[in-house]
Amino acid sequence: MSRQQHIAAQLRAIRARIVAAAQACGRNPAGVRLLAVGKTFPVEGLRAAQSAGQDCFGESYLNEALPKIAALTDPAPEWHFIGPLQSNKTRGIAEHFSWVHSVDRLKLAQRLSDQRPTGLPPLNVCIQVNISGETSKSGVSPNKLDVLAHAVAALPRVRLRGLMAIPAPNNDVDTQRAAFRRLREALEDLNAHGLTLDTLSMGMSDDLEAAIAEGATIVRIGSAIFGARG
Repeated sequence: MSRQQHIAAQLRAIRARIVAAAQACGRNPAGVRLLAVGKTFPVEGLRAAQSAGQDCFGESYLNEALPKIAALTDPAPEWHFIGPLQSNKTRGIAEHFSWVHSVDRLKLAQRLSDQRPTGLPPLNVCIQVNISGETSKSGVSPNKLDVLAHAVAALPRVRLRGLMAIPAPNNDVDTQRAAFRRLREALEDLNAHGLTLDTLSMGMSDDLEAAIAEGATIVRIGSAIFGARG
């Protein structure tokens, strides 16, 4: 089996898992979008995934992403930035991406808004929430989310779409679901207080079923499509 055939087969398997997980909890599978995470993988792998019908990719490092963005233009996929944000990288992200999942400070959101080119639509953003309270993880603490979300929602050149989280790894499905449930409830609380958020970016290769059961609308899958990272 060629590399391209292998990636196409892996994509089919992931899509089947998404459909099964959605149907198991009474959701429409069309309400869950697969984001293929290409960080550390070469552009040839992303091109193979695109040939198999994948139309959106997630990247965590601007310097790695820019050559891929330049290479995949016919047609151009939708690009999502999912890694930690740095002030000196916000301009490039604002210029080249359609989505940013990892906003956790107002200063960074303001820079993205200020630097978003006027010829492009507003930049879709999600606020990253440190839902498990890990000191090693990025993300705003849940008790500071409300203030940050309303401030980001007021910025002119970004559109706050929802929340993102990377819970602490755990093999227990109930524990996985509990973390994702906290993120969903946080989004519901924000909507009850005047926002109109529609996106929960949560779930990866090892826990996408639990995430979908708790309302994920975007699952971020890398190794299960492209293979183990070196």
